[in-house]
Amino acid sequence: MKNDAISSELLESLNKASRKIRTAFNQGVTAHGLTYPRARTLLRLAKKQNVTQTELACELELEQATIVRLLDRMEENGLIERRADPNDRRVKLIAFTEHGKEQAELVKSIGLQLRMHLFSDIDTQELQSAIDLLEKVSARLGDWSGDSVTK
Repeated sequence: MKNDAISSELLESLNKASRKIRTAFNQGVTAHGLTYPRARTLLRLAKKQNVTQTELACELELEQATIVRLLDRMEENGLIERRADPNDRRVKLIAFTEHGKEQAELVKSIGLQLRMHLFSDIDTQELQSAIDLLEKVSARLGDWSGDSVTK
């Protein structure tokens, strides 16, 4: 493959940027007494409330045991509450408390400020080109299993 060196450099750059973005975001939320996992959960719940633990675990790509511990801590800190599903009393739905809503807004604000810092001098066309490329890469990963790799 003639593009091997450049494609390798692209993936290294993407990985490096991803780590730095996560670190910067983590610093922002930590400065306000939150953890990265709690902030991610707040952002996800801000998009869709009243989800089950199982749905939330899938969306956040976390194991059931991990999401249970995370939600236990968030409930203890007054960020969320578990409510019985009116259609199935065995199922608990996750919803914000007032404090959780406030913290979710804070996390969204931190994310917005980070994005403004990162992309303020990059034009829309460049951003769209990057999105298009990353979506192509993501789509190709969907049908790659690694089974055909040879030594």
